[in-house]
Amino acid sequence: MQSFGLPVRSIPSSASVAASSVYQDTLAKVTTRSPLGTRTVSAASARSSRPLVIASVMASMFMIAIEATIVATAMPQIAADLGGLKLYSWVFASFLLTQTAMTVVFGKLSDVYGRKPVMLAGIAAFLLGSILAGFAWSMPSMIVFRLIQGIGAGAIQPVGMTIIADLYPMHERGKIQGYLASVWAVSGVMGPMLGALIIHHFSWAWIFWMNVPVALLASAGFIYFLHERRERRQLSIDVPGAILFTGAVAALMVALTDAGDGRATRAWIATGAFLVLLVLFIAQERRAADPMVSFSLWGRRPIAAANAAMLLGSMVIMGLTTFLPMYVQGVQHRTPVVAGLALTMIMVGWPVGSTFAAKVFPRYGLRPMMIAGSILVPIGACAFLLLGPDNSPVLAGAGSLVVGLGMGFMGVCSLVLIQEIVGLAERGSATASNIFARNLGSTLGAAALGAVFNFGLSRAMNGTPVSSEQLTAALQSGAGVSPAIEHAMQQSLHGTFWGVLLMSLLVMIATVCIPPTTIGRRRQAEVSGPSNGTH
Repeated sequence: MQSFGLPVRSIPSSASVAASSVYQDTLAKVTTRSPLGTRTVSAASARSSRPLVIASVMASMFMIAIEATIVATAMPQIAADLGGLKLYSWVFASFLLTQTAMTVVFGKLSDVYGRKPVMLAGIAAFLLGSILAGFAWSMPSMIVFRLIQGIGAGAIQPVGMTIIADLYPMHERGKIQGYLASVWAVSGVMGPMLGALIIHHFSWAWIFWMNVPVALLASAGFIYFLHERRERRQLSIDVPGAILFTGAVAALMVALTDAGDGRATRAWIATGAFLVLLVLFIAQERRAADPMVSFSLWGRRPIAAANAAMLLGSMVIMGLTTFLPMYVQGVQHRTPVVAGLALTMIMVGWPVGSTFAAKVFPRYGLRPMMIAGSILVPIGACAFLLLGPDNSPVLAGAGSLVVGLGMGFMGVCSLVLIQEIVGLAERGSATASNIFARNLGSTLGAAALGAVFNFGLSRAMNGTPVSSEQLTAALQSGAGVSPAIEHAMQQSLHGTFWGVLLMSLLVMIATVCIPPTTIGRRRQAEVSGPSNGTH
């Protein structure tokens, strides 16, 4: 598939009122050109365009959300046509690499230049990458074009979330975040089916080209209906910081990907490059007049704890996404469809949890709702420890559903919290920090739990290596697999589920570390300037 904290009472907070007043002031000054000249659009008239802007945000998010599942469905056919099977995993890793690395950069740029130009630039990059990917002639060219797609995704996701925060006050925003969660849920279910349909009736290129009309419609929506008034600020763009940050994150992603694929030498080289770039980046940011990453912003306790919780939660989700279908299919001998349905319950629980939390957090507070969600995650994770060869896959589905509910609670509340405790001038950067934590957590989860799985597999076989061909045969041949291989798979997957439970407990600890924060008592001046984090 990208907030917590505090007793939020239904008092109209000064932050919300101020943000709303800024928005209303913006609307009151919107002008349009017509053959009769320039005219002012009333605030009420301009406000009525909010649903069209949200539709544009949802369309943009849909392109990103469906990308992973629809490309995964088509990849066997793409690999058969283009060759380069050894680079198979990099078609996915390249997209995630640039998406994660550029998220923070675009979040900062949206604070400086405005949401609309950065969002349009992101859509343009994603559209360019999609068109070129459809014309890919080899696996390396496909990877390059996926890198371009990832750059666009790195702008679309954080800036889209920030646009929602700009347009809607806190008590309305949760409902809109629930709508966006449903986009990811629908995409998770629709992607495989749509991908299979396209592969069966058309060329695989159309899984990329289908983005063209969606991107054009979304762009038109932003151009015609999103109006913003930005005060020109004389700021120097921290270009060296952006380059060093992007390089450091890219090196880290390469290290994690290579470690997961067993390329130890390349992983260590990438790790060394990451550490060098990280040191240079920190030195650059400390002396930059307007740093790309504000350590004071990221270091505020509510933001740091909320982002840590979402990073760990993303590790949990990635662990289940990777290994739960393997258990249901390879150990319980169920069909791939049943394995997929057990996992899909996460995508059912997430939007349900988001929608419910959005309705009740104005009454009970963000922090209590986040803590409630963080308790649900380990409860759901316990279900996977009870799995056995003879269990019904309903147990796996129930655990997935509970985990999804908990993450839905946490996802919407953490984002609202982070957006509300900063001023408008920092909202893009704060939102991007949350999205970055989620994306990085996905990569860390795949690498960490993959290492746990490989260690358990080696130990269960008394040091005898198990090849990927043997694992593939175990998943495909069902009950005909070697008992030793099946036992090793069962033992190693249970070890992985223990790892998932440990991470889910850390999610709960990180959430409890979020301090009680009162949103709503902020001076007007603080809305357009830096905030000190808790009020």
